[in-house]
Amino acid sequence: MAHVITQRCIDEKDQSCVAVCPVDCIHPSSDMDDPAEFELAPQLYIDPEVCIDCGACIPECPVDAIFYIGDLPAAFHDAIDTNRRFYQNRPS
Repeated sequence: MAHVITQRCIDEKDQSCVAVCPVDCIHPSSDMDDPAEFELAPQLYIDPEVCIDCGACIPECPVDAIFYIGDLPAAFHDAIDTNRRFYQNRPS
């Protein structure tokens, strides 16, 4: 996993990061996914299997919710599993 979205995204769900992601690894997106899935999700998530570590999403986030995993503050370490679980439980 290269990058993670932290709980700073909860209820924000600004999709600026989605717009710049070259591999479409940030979900749920109102344009790419089921609108109900987008509405129900409390935040956006980065797919750890698809992220290519480009970092394009980091400067686009207006709430500074995205971190490279190596720079993730200790207070947000639970975001690693939160992002991973979203994709494990998501229908293909």
